[in-house]
Amino acid sequence: MLDITKPTDVCAVMAGTSRIWPALVVTIAFTAVARCIRGVSRSGALAGALVCLLLYLYAGPGAIAALLSVFILAWVTTRFGSSRKLQLRIAEKPDGRSASQVLANLGVTVGCVGLYALLGNNAIFLLAAAASLSEAAADTVSSEVGQASNDQARLITTWEQVPAGIDGAVSLQGNLAGIAAATLVSLVCVLGGLLPWKWLGISAVAAVLGMFADSYLGASLQRRGVLNNDSVNFLSTLLSAVLAFVIASA
Repeated sequence: MLDITKPTDVCAVMAGTSRIWPALVVTIAFTAVARCIRGVSRSGALAGALVCLLLYLYAGPGAIAALLSVFILAWVTTRFGSSRKLQLRIAEKPDGRSASQVLANLGVTVGCVGLYALLGNNAIFLLAAAASLSEAAADTVSSEVGQASNDQARLITTWEQVPAGIDGAVSLQGNLAGIAAATLVSLVCVLGGLLPWKWLGISAVAAVLGMFADSYLGASLQRRGVLNNDSVNFLSTLLSAVLAFVIASA
Protein backbone atom coordinates (compact mmCIF):
# COMPACT_ATOMS: atom_id res chain seq x y z
CA MET A 1 0.00 0.00 0.00
CA LEU A 2 1.28 3.46 -0.92
CA ASP A 3 2.35 5.58 2.02
CA ILE A 4 2.66 9.23 0.98
CA THR A 5 4.55 9.98 4.19
CA LYS A 6 7.46 7.89 2.93
CA PRO A 7 9.77 9.77 0.55
CA THR A 8 10.66 6.57 -1.32
CA ASP A 9 7.02 5.86 -2.17
CA VAL A 10 6.43 9.43 -3.32
CA CYS A 11 9.54 9.33 -5.50
CA ALA A 12 8.43 6.06 -7.06
CA VAL A 13 5.08 7.54 -8.03
CA MET A 14 6.71 10.68 -9.44
CA ALA A 15 9.22 8.62 -11.42
CA GLY A 16 6.46 6.50 -12.91
CA THR A 17 4.41 9.57 -13.81
CA SER A 18 7.39 11.34 -15.35
CA ARG A 19 7.87 8.40 -17.71
CA ILE A 20 4.22 7.93 -18.62
CA TRP A 21 3.56 11.46 -19.82
CA PRO A 22 6.43 11.62 -22.32
CA ALA A 23 5.45 8.15 -23.51
CA LEU A 24 1.89 9.30 -24.15
CA VAL A 25 3.02 12.45 -25.97
CA VAL A 26 5.45 10.53 -28.18
CA THR A 27 2.88 7.83 -28.87
CA ILE A 28 0.17 10.29 -29.89
CA ALA A 29 2.55 12.26 -32.12
CA PHE A 30 4.01 9.14 -33.73
CA THR A 31 0.59 7.63 -34.38
CA ALA A 32 -0.87 10.85 -35.77
CA VAL A 33 1.98 11.31 -38.24
CA ALA A 34 1.90 7.65 -39.30
CA ARG A 35 -1.82 7.88 -39.96
CA CYS A 36 -1.67 11.24 -41.74
CA ILE A 37 0.89 10.00 -44.26
CA ARG A 38 -1.06 6.75 -44.69
CA GLY A 39 1.72 4.60 -43.34
CA VAL A 40 -0.85 2.60 -41.37
CA SER A 41 -4.58 1.97 -41.53
CA ARG A 42 -6.91 2.86 -38.66
CA SER A 43 -6.44 -0.54 -37.07
CA GLY A 44 -2.72 -0.31 -37.76
CA ALA A 45 -2.59 3.06 -36.01
CA LEU A 46 -4.16 1.58 -32.88
CA ALA A 47 -1.76 -1.36 -32.89
CA GLY A 48 1.16 0.95 -33.59
CA ALA A 49 0.16 3.22 -30.71
CA LEU A 50 0.21 0.26 -28.33
CA VAL A 51 3.61 -0.85 -29.62
CA CYS A 52 5.05 2.67 -29.34
CA LEU A 53 3.74 3.17 -25.81
CA LEU A 54 5.08 -0.15 -24.53
CA LEU A 55 8.48 0.31 -26.16
CA TYR A 56 8.88 3.73 -24.57
CA LEU A 57 7.77 2.55 -21.13
CA TYR A 58 9.88 -0.62 -21.17
CA ALA A 59 13.00 0.50 -23.06
CA GLY A 60 12.98 4.29 -23.27
CA PRO A 61 13.50 6.84 -26.06
CA GLY A 62 16.21 4.78 -27.75
CA ALA A 63 13.64 2.14 -28.65
CA ILE A 64 11.42 4.82 -30.21
CA ALA A 65 14.34 6.06 -32.31
CA ALA A 66 14.83 2.52 -33.60
CA LEU A 67 11.11 2.13 -34.24
CA LEU A 68 11.07 5.42 -36.12
CA SER A 69 13.94 4.28 -38.33
CA VAL A 70 12.01 1.11 -39.21
CA PHE A 71 8.89 3.11 -40.01
CA ILE A 72 10.76 5.57 -42.24
CA LEU A 73 12.52 2.78 -44.12
CA ALA A 74 9.25 0.92 -44.63
CA TRP A 75 7.34 4.02 -45.71
CA VAL A 76 9.97 5.19 -48.19
CA THR A 77 10.64 1.81 -49.79
CA THR A 78 6.95 0.94 -50.00
CA ARG A 79 6.57 3.97 -52.28
CA PHE A 80 9.78 3.24 -54.16
CA GLY A 81 8.93 2.10 -57.69
CA SER A 82 5.22 2.43 -57.02
CA SER A 83 4.29 2.58 -60.72
CA ARG A 84 6.02 -0.73 -61.42
CA LYS A 85 4.37 -2.32 -58.39
CA LEU A 86 0.97 -1.12 -59.55
CA GLN A 87 1.57 -2.64 -62.98
CA LEU A 88 2.52 -5.95 -61.38
CA ARG A 89 -0.42 -5.65 -58.96
CA ILE A 90 1.83 -6.12 -55.94
CA ALA A 91 1.61 -2.61 -54.49
CA GLU A 92 0.85 -2.14 -50.79
CA LYS A 93 -2.72 -1.15 -49.91
CA PRO A 94 -3.10 2.66 -50.18
CA ASP A 95 -4.56 2.82 -46.66
CA GLY A 96 -1.31 1.56 -45.11
CA ARG A 97 -0.38 -1.44 -43.02
CA SER A 98 -3.06 -3.10 -40.90
CA ALA A 99 -3.02 -4.08 -37.23
CA SER A 100 -2.17 -7.68 -38.07
CA GLN A 101 0.81 -6.56 -40.14
CA VAL A 102 2.03 -4.22 -37.41
CA LEU A 103 1.78 -6.87 -34.70
CA ALA A 104 3.29 -9.59 -36.90
CA ASN A 105 6.36 -7.43 -37.47
CA LEU A 106 6.69 -5.81 -34.05
CA GLY A 107 5.05 -8.22 -31.60
CA VAL A 108 8.29 -10.08 -30.89
CA THR A 109 10.10 -6.80 -30.23
CA VAL A 110 7.49 -5.77 -27.67
CA GLY A 111 7.69 -9.20 -26.05
CA CYS A 112 11.48 -8.96 -25.75
CA VAL A 113 11.47 -5.53 -24.12
CA GLY A 114 8.70 -6.74 -21.82
CA LEU A 115 10.92 -9.61 -20.70
CA TYR A 116 13.75 -7.11 -20.24
CA ALA A 117 11.60 -5.08 -17.86
CA LEU A 118 10.16 -8.07 -16.00
CA LEU A 119 13.31 -10.17 -15.60
CA GLY A 120 15.74 -7.81 -13.94
CA ASN A 121 16.76 -5.64 -16.90
CA ASN A 122 18.93 -8.30 -18.53
CA ALA A 123 20.39 -6.47 -21.53
CA ILE A 124 20.41 -9.59 -23.68
CA PHE A 125 16.64 -9.19 -24.11
CA LEU A 126 17.26 -5.76 -25.61
CA LEU A 127 19.64 -7.42 -28.06
CA ALA A 128 16.89 -9.86 -29.01
CA ALA A 129 14.49 -6.94 -29.42
CA ALA A 130 16.96 -5.06 -31.62
CA ALA A 131 17.55 -8.11 -33.81
CA SER A 132 13.83 -8.69 -34.31
CA LEU A 133 13.25 -5.02 -35.09
CA SER A 134 16.16 -5.00 -37.53
CA GLU A 135 14.78 -8.12 -39.22
CA ALA A 136 11.39 -6.47 -39.66
CA ALA A 137 13.11 -3.59 -41.44
CA ALA A 138 15.32 -5.88 -43.51
CA ASP A 139 12.42 -8.03 -44.68
CA THR A 140 10.24 -5.06 -45.64
CA VAL A 141 13.01 -3.17 -47.41
CA SER A 142 14.31 -6.23 -49.29
CA SER A 143 10.81 -7.10 -50.49
CA GLU A 144 9.89 -3.57 -51.56
CA VAL A 145 13.19 -2.82 -53.30
CA GLY A 146 13.26 -6.25 -54.94
CA GLN A 147 9.75 -5.79 -56.31
CA ALA A 148 10.60 -2.35 -57.68
CA SER A 149 13.88 -3.36 -59.33
CA ASN A 150 14.32 -4.82 -62.79
CA ASP A 151 16.41 -7.68 -61.42
CA GLN A 152 15.10 -11.13 -62.25
CA ALA A 153 13.90 -12.64 -59.01
CA ARG A 154 14.71 -16.23 -58.09
CA LEU A 155 12.97 -18.65 -55.77
CA ILE A 156 15.22 -19.17 -52.76
CA THR A 157 14.52 -22.92 -52.53
CA THR A 158 15.10 -23.99 -56.15
CA TRP A 159 16.79 -20.88 -57.61
CA GLU A 160 14.41 -20.89 -60.58
CA GLN A 161 13.49 -17.56 -62.13
CA VAL A 162 10.12 -16.25 -60.98
CA PRO A 163 8.19 -12.97 -61.34
CA ALA A 164 8.75 -10.24 -58.75
CA GLY A 165 6.40 -10.40 -55.80
CA ILE A 166 6.20 -14.19 -55.63
CA ASP A 167 6.41 -15.61 -52.09
CA GLY A 168 9.97 -16.69 -51.42
CA ALA A 169 11.48 -14.76 -54.33
CA VAL A 170 14.81 -12.99 -53.77
CA SER A 171 16.91 -10.60 -55.85
CA LEU A 172 20.39 -9.12 -55.58
CA GLN A 173 19.19 -5.54 -55.15
CA GLY A 174 16.57 -6.59 -52.63
CA ASN A 175 19.06 -8.61 -50.59
CA LEU A 176 21.62 -5.81 -50.52
CA ALA A 177 18.96 -3.30 -49.50
CA GLY A 178 17.77 -5.64 -46.74
CA ILE A 179 21.29 -6.10 -45.39
CA ALA A 180 21.77 -2.32 -45.37
CA ALA A 181 18.46 -1.84 -43.54
CA ALA A 182 19.33 -4.45 -40.90
CA THR A 183 22.69 -2.80 -40.30
CA LEU A 184 21.19 0.69 -40.14
CA VAL A 185 18.50 -0.19 -37.60
CA SER A 186 21.01 -2.11 -35.48
CA LEU A 187 23.26 0.96 -35.58
CA VAL A 188 20.38 3.18 -34.45
CA CYS A 189 19.85 0.79 -31.54
CA VAL A 190 23.49 1.24 -30.56
CA LEU A 191 23.45 5.02 -30.93
CA GLY A 192 20.18 5.17 -29.01
CA GLY A 193 21.75 3.39 -26.06
CA LEU A 194 19.88 0.10 -26.36
CA LEU A 195 22.96 -1.93 -27.27
CA PRO A 196 26.71 -1.75 -26.69
CA TRP A 197 28.89 -1.58 -29.78
CA LYS A 198 30.04 -5.17 -29.31
CA TRP A 199 26.51 -6.39 -30.09
CA LEU A 200 26.04 -4.40 -33.29
CA GLY A 201 27.26 -7.25 -35.49
CA ILE A 202 25.21 -9.88 -33.66
CA SER A 203 22.01 -7.88 -34.11
CA ALA A 204 22.64 -7.23 -37.80
CA VAL A 205 23.69 -10.81 -38.62
CA ALA A 206 20.74 -12.32 -36.76
CA ALA A 207 18.42 -9.95 -38.62
CA VAL A 208 19.86 -10.87 -42.02
CA LEU A 209 19.57 -14.58 -41.26
CA GLY A 210 15.97 -13.98 -40.26
CA MET A 211 15.38 -12.15 -43.54
CA PHE A 212 16.56 -15.18 -45.52
CA ALA A 213 14.52 -17.48 -43.29
CA ASP A 214 11.49 -15.35 -44.13
CA SER A 215 12.10 -15.96 -47.83
CA TYR A 216 12.55 -19.69 -47.25
CA LEU A 217 9.31 -19.94 -45.26
CA GLY A 218 7.56 -17.96 -47.98
CA ALA A 219 8.81 -20.29 -50.70
CA SER A 220 8.08 -23.50 -48.80
CA LEU A 221 5.17 -23.11 -46.39
CA GLN A 222 3.44 -19.90 -47.47
CA ARG A 223 3.17 -20.94 -51.12
CA ARG A 224 1.49 -24.16 -50.01
CA GLY A 225 -0.98 -22.29 -47.84
CA VAL A 226 0.38 -23.64 -44.55
CA LEU A 227 1.31 -20.14 -43.34
CA ASN A 228 0.11 -16.69 -44.31
CA ASN A 229 2.31 -13.63 -44.70
CA ASP A 230 1.74 -12.40 -41.15
CA SER A 231 2.71 -15.79 -39.72
CA VAL A 232 5.89 -15.84 -41.78
CA ASN A 233 6.82 -12.34 -40.64
CA PHE A 234 6.20 -13.19 -36.99
CA LEU A 235 8.27 -16.39 -37.16
CA SER A 236 11.18 -14.70 -38.92
CA THR A 237 11.37 -11.91 -36.33
CA LEU A 238 11.16 -14.54 -33.59
CA LEU A 239 13.98 -16.51 -35.19
CA SER A 240 16.19 -13.42 -35.33
CA ALA A 241 15.52 -12.69 -31.66
CA VAL A 242 16.35 -16.27 -30.66
CA LEU A 243 19.50 -16.33 -32.80
CA ALA A 244 20.78 -13.10 -31.27
CA PHE A 245 20.02 -14.40 -27.78
CA VAL A 246 21.81 -17.70 -28.40
CA ILE A 247 24.87 -16.15 -30.08
CA ALA A 248 25.35 -13.60 -27.30
CA SER A 249 24.87 -16.26 -24.63
CA ALA A 250 27.43 -18.64 -26.13
